[in-house]
Amino acid sequence: MSSTPAASKHTWKFYRTGGLDQVALVSGEDLLHLPELDQKLWVALSCPVKGLEIDEKTLALIDADNDGRIRVAELLAAVRWAAQPLKDAGDLLRGSDTLALAALDTAKPEGKTLLAAARQILAGLGKADATSIALADVADTAKVFAAAKFNGDGIVPAASAADPETAAVITEIIACLGGETDRSGQPGVTTAKLEAFFTELAAFVAWTETGNTSDQQVLGNDTAEALAAVKAVRAKVEDYFARCRLAAYDSRIEGALNRSEADYAALAVGQLSATSAELAKFPLARIEAGRPLPLLQGVNPAWAGPLAALYALAIVPFFGTEKSTLTAEEWESLLEKFTSYEVWLATKAGTAVEKLGVERAKAILASPAKEAIAALIAQDLAVATEFAQFAAVERLLRYQRDLRALLHNFVNFADFYSHDRYAIFQAGTLYLDSRSTELCLRVDGASPLAAMSKAYIAYCTCTRSGHASLAIAACFTQGDSDYLFVGRRGVFYDRAGRDWDAVITSIVDNPISIRQAFWSPYKKFIRLVEEQIAKRAAAADAEANSKLATAAEKAAQADRAKAEPKKLDLAIITGISVAIGSIGTFISMVFAKLVDIPLWQLPLILLGLMLVISLPSMFIAALKLRQRTLGPILEANGWAVNGRVKINIPFGSALTDLAVLPAGAKRSLEDPYEDKEAARRKRQAIVLTVLLLLAAIAAGIGWQRWKTGRYFWQPDLEQPKVEAPAAPTAPAAPTPPAKA
Repeated sequence: MSSTPAASKHTWKFYRTGGLDQVALVSGEDLLHLPELDQKLWVALSCPVKGLEIDEKTLALIDADNDGRIRVAELLAAVRWAAQPLKDAGDLLRGSDTLALAALDTAKPEGKTLLAAARQILAGLGKADATSIALADVADTAKVFAAAKFNGDGIVPAASAADPETAAVITEIIACLGGETDRSGQPGVTTAKLEAFFTELAAFVAWTETGNTSDQQVLGNDTAEALAAVKAVRAKVEDYFARCRLAAYDSRIEGALNRSEADYAALAVGQLSATSAELAKFPLARIEAGRPLPLLQGVNPAWAGPLAALYALAIVPFFGTEKSTLTAEEWESLLEKFTSYEVWLATKAGTAVEKLGVERAKAILASPAKEAIAALIAQDLAVATEFAQFAAVERLLRYQRDLRALLHNFVNFADFYSHDRYAIFQAGTLYLDSRSTELCLRVDGASPLAAMSKAYIAYCTCTRSGHASLAIAACFTQGDSDYLFVGRRGVFYDRAGRDWDAVITSIVDNPISIRQAFWSPYKKFIRLVEEQIAKRAAAADAEANSKLATAAEKAAQADRAKAEPKKLDLAIITGISVAIGSIGTFISMVFAKLVDIPLWQLPLILLGLMLVISLPSMFIAALKLRQRTLGPILEANGWAVNGRVKINIPFGSALTDLAVLPAGAKRSLEDPYEDKEAARRKRQAIVLTVLLLLAAIAAGIGWQRWKTGRYFWQPDLEQPKVEAPAAPTAPAAPTPPAKA
C-alpha cells in the first residue's frame, strides 16, 4: 500500500540549502497541512528520545507508545493536539514558553477547558489578573494543589480531614503501610491503602484472640519476654551441650573443644572487653563430659548478661531460684514448654499494624473512620476531571516551546544550516588543536556506520566532576589532521556552558580539506625519510656497538694474536670509482638537459611536477569531500535520516573555526627564547641556496650563450643560408658519324 498522501491544494514553499531541497514551515497553515506533505520530502523519519537538546519530558509526551523513539505519526499527532485549542496554529512556531490567554480559542471545547484550567492555576498562584501563563507557573502547581483541599488525584492527606480522629487514623495508615504523595506534596492514603489497612487490622485482632489459651501463654503476659530470652542463647546453649557430648565420646579432644592456649594468647594480645566479638565465639563455659551448664558462675563473660536474663525470665518461673545449673534434659524440657506458643507465633497475621497494639486495633475497627476516609477519597476524585486539565495546560506550553525546534530538526534541518541556531543533535563545542568544532554529537560509542559519512570524526570521552561521563563524536571539517591522534586532550563545552575534560579515544580518518590533500604526499615522503633515517641510525648504532665490542675483545687479545698488515682491496677502490663516475655522468646529463630549457619554463616544470604528485591525492580528497554527509553519523546514533544532509566545503568551514589573531591585534616576532644559533644557520642555508640557484641560472645562461651565440631573450638574428646557383654545364661533344 502506498504511503504517498493525497494531492494537497496547499502551496508549499521549498528552499535549497546544503544541496538539499527542504520544505519551509513558516505559518500555521503549513502545520495544519503537514499530514499532506509526502514523507519522502521529510529530512528525517524518526529520532531517539534520549541525547537531544530538548527537554526529555516533552519528548516523552510526544512518544505515545513509550518505545524511546519519535516517528512521523507521533509528531503529527502532537501538532494536531496542540493546534486544536489555539486560534492560530502558527503560535507553535514561535518557540515561546509563555502562552497568551487570548490565544486560546474559546469557541472550541478544548480551548474553553484549557482557559478555565489556566485561570484556576493563575488564581491559585495569586495571579488572577494575569493575561498570560508561563511554563514556570505550571511547574509551580504544587502551590495550587496545596491551597486546594481536594485536587482530583485520589490521594487524601491527613490535613484533608476535618475530624481529628479521622486525621489520626490517616496518620496511622501512613505510619503502618506507607503513604502516596499527593499533588500538594504531602503524604496521603488511597482506596487501596485504606482497604489493606483495615484488612490487616481485622487479621491481627483475629489472630490475637486465638492465642489466649494456657498452653500458649505458659507464663501469661511474660511469655513473650521469656521466649525472647530463650531464643537469645538457644544456639550457644545447644553448642555447649554438643561439645560436652563430644567430650564424653572421646576425652582426647576435650582440650580442643575448650579452644587452645594459642587462641587465648591471641585474644590476650589486644585490649579485652566483656562484650568482645572474638570472646563471644568461645564456648559458654568450660567443656567437660556430662557437665551441666552453669547459669551464673564460671560462664563466658560475653554471655553473662543473656544467661542472667534466661535465668530470671525462664529458669526461675519453671525451676525455682535455687536452680543455678541446667542439664541437657532440662534444657530440652524448657524448650518444649514454649512449643505451643511458638507455633501460634508462626501463624501471626496483621504484622503491619502490630505496632498499634490490639486495643488500638479494636478501637479503630469499631469506629466510623473507614467510611469517613472513603468519603474524603470520593470527594477528591469528583474533581479529577477539572484538575486533570492542569496537566493539559503544561503539555500545551511544552509543545509551544519545543515543537518549533523539533519540527526544524525533523521535517527539515533548518536549524542545522542556520547561522544563529544549533541543531537539537549538536551537543556543544570541542576546543582542540587550535580549533573549535561545533559539529559534536552525543553517541554511545564508535560505530562502523559513521565511516560512511566521509567525514573526519574524532570520538572523545568527556568527564566532569560530579557528573557521569559522556561520549561525543566531533567532526573536524577544516585544517589538517597532523596533530589529531588518540590520547590528545581538549575541552568540551556543552550547551549549558559547562566545561568537560575531553580525550580522543578513536578516530575515523577521512580528508579534512583540499589543502591537506595537496601537502599530504610530501608529508608522507618526509615521514618515510624520517623513519628510514631512524632505522638506519638505529642499525648504525647497533653496528657501532658491535664493532666496539669486537675492537675491545681484540684489544684484550692483542698479546695473543699476531698483527697482520691490511691489504688494499682494489675491487673496492674500483667500485667506488665506477660509482663516482656514474653519479657525475648523471649530474652532467641532467645539467645539460636543464640548460637547454628556457629559463622561464623551469617554474612551470616545477609546478607541473608538484601537480603530478599532488593531483591524485587532491582528486580523491575532492571526491570524498563532495560525498561528505551527516546522515550516517546520525543514523549511528539512532536517527532515521531520509534526506542527504550534505556538508560541503563552505559549510564545513563554518562548522570548524581555526585560530586567528583578533582584528587590530599587534604582533611582535621577537622571541626571547629563540635559538639564535639555529636561526643564524637557517638564514645562512637559505642565502646559500639562493646563491647556488642564481649561480646555476647564470651558468645555464652562459652555456646557452656559448652554444647558440645568443641569450634566450634575444631573437635569432642569423640570416638563413642561400644556396649558390649551380654552375652551367658545358655542351656535350658531337658524336662522330658512324663509318659506312
